[in-house]
Amino acid sequence: MSIESIFESIKSGNLITKQEAMTLTLYPTNDLCHYANLICKHFCKNEFDLCSITNGKSGKCSEDCKYCAQSVHNHTNIECYSLRNNSSLQRDGLYNNAKGVARFSIVTSGRSLSDAEIENLSKTYGSLKRLSKLGLCASHGLLSKSQLQILKNSGVTRYHNNLETSRKFFPSICTTHSYDEKISTIKDAQDIGLEVCSGGIFGLGENYEDRIDLALTLRSLNIKSVPINFLNPIEGTPLAHLKPLSEDEIKKSVAIMRFILPDAFLRLAGGRGLLPNLGHDLFECGINASLTGDLLTTPGISIDCDLEKIKSLNLEVKRYD
Repeated sequence: MSIESIFESIKSGNLITKQEAMTLTLYPTNDLCHYANLICKHFCKNEFDLCSITNGKSGKCSEDCKYCAQSVHNHTNIECYSLRNNSSLQRDGLYNNAKGVARFSIVTSGRSLSDAEIENLSKTYGSLKRLSKLGLCASHGLLSKSQLQILKNSGVTRYHNNLETSRKFFPSICTTHSYDEKISTIKDAQDIGLEVCSGGIFGLGENYEDRIDLALTLRSLNIKSVPINFLNPIEGTPLAHLKPLSEDEIKKSVAIMRFILPDAFLRLAGGRGLLPNLGHDLFECGINASLTGDLLTTPGISIDCDLEKIKSLNLEVKRYD
């Protein structure tokens, strides 16, 4: 099956199969990026979803994710602190709102949060809802449905919970919680009316099939916001020895994600600083969303830099007011 015929089928509203997606790995990367960009323009027009995050609680996480600097199982030199107060988190949100970012999320370390921590955060989200035009996201681990409802009531509209990789490869990355626990949290969030943001990390040692399986799982869950991270090998973690993916493999993987998820916001996320041209080349390979500003334990890309690139491509930042 030719790449042109696959493109025309997707454009007509059909979803590609796993076999067709695997076939795409054989095509030249430039061709894949060209058609991925056309798919993105057809389904998503010129909208670009720009969001930012702040670290609300850092380190001492009980989970053993092999890529993560915040796990107690790994030996890194990150700063650890408990849940930040309302005023400091509110300040971060209002700063991003003033800079032109449309969506903002507080991210906390740990498997989940206590009811008291959720109540405190709900006050922060409520303040930001009143004082800004931000779309509000939250990323707080494997919460209960009642905790998710409290966040929704405070103004949160989207919950973030990455699947990270394929079901098959996941046990090689984490053993302290399961793939099904992640999917259960995603479904609970959807059940109460929250949108869900969920994606993964490329470069963990997985292969193309794992990335395709991840995309197909996200599609089956009807996920429309998909962060794509690239491993930043951090000293002290079990994956510190891994070499970054080649630029060709990165572009090809992103383009194939667009073929599988034609109408999603594919979000360039962590690891951007390791990419050529700060990852901006991927804006023409199917990427139509991005994290901007500083990330969790590693530097990000400046908001002004991203806004300049978005403008140069005649894209418009999606608004939530």
